Amino acid sequence: MTDMASSARTATGTKIYLYVSLTLIAAIVLVPLMTTALGGFKDLGDLRTNPFGLPAAWHPENYTDILFGDRYWRQMMNSLIIATLTVCLTVSVSAMAAFTFAHVKFFGAGFLLNYFLIGLMFPAATAILPLFIRIRDLGLLNSYWGVVLPQVAFGLGMSILLFRNYFRNLPEELFQAAIVDGCGYIRFFWHISLPLSRPIIATVSIISFVGSWNSYILPLIMLNSETMYPWPLGIMVYRGEFGTAWQLVLAFITLTIMPTIIVFFLAQKHIIAGLTAGAVKS
Repeated sequence: MTDMASSARTATGTKIYLYVSLTLIAAIVLVPLMTTALGGFKDLGDLRTNPFGLPAAWHPENYTDILFGDRYWRQMMNSLIIATLTVCLTVSVSAMAAFTFAHVKFFGAGFLLNYFLIGLMFPAATAILPLFIRIRDLGLLNSYWGVVLPQVAFGLGMSILLFRNYFRNLPEELFQAAIVDGCGYIRFFWHISLPLSRPIIATVSIISFVGSWNSYILPLIMLNSETMYPWPLGIMVYRGEFGTAWQLVLAFITLTIMPTIIVFFLAQKHIIAGLTAGAVKS
């Protein structure tokens, strides 16, 4: 009986510890978001005297003026185009490469895989100068592709690693049965592997989307026309024009980060499933 009581107390203590820890983590994440969103409803005086509380008087026009303006939607469209192209190319290329590394045996496979994974060690900022020169030589400056192609290149390492681990966790018997039935590598990839890989496709897509959506350095270097700016550069310009109107800046920031939050909540189940799929076997 003593052991059972001790085990029950331990379990209760563990649950309390988990609840407290999760509550603190949630507060750390949510408080800045809520403060930013509420700050967009305040006037400047209220924001300075009461930065964390509810607005003394609500000013929804701070949001509606942005929503009914052309600038916000143009920047959202630019970000959406760049992020969509990045996601489509990253998922397509990394899935095909990862399938090859997972199922096809050829000379130099380990070297090529390690070559791709080396890219995880170098952020895009370390290669800005050679990237700029190469994009300029290709004639892609001030175009969507000048931003998309480097983002895809730097996203391949992590994407290939995630896809490869997932493909290697698919039942080997399934692959052998397909080969016996005359199914080649290409048909097995398109008709069996990809339909079974929706969780990891969602995971890679969200990671690529969020990384592209929040990218600042590459668009700053590759784009020189304000009409093509995505939202991170748009905030920079908006901040320059409304430098003293912080409530408008906070409203603009809130509206621009909402799409990624919504996408994450809609796809969080698939993201967790995709990230844990390759945790046992690699």
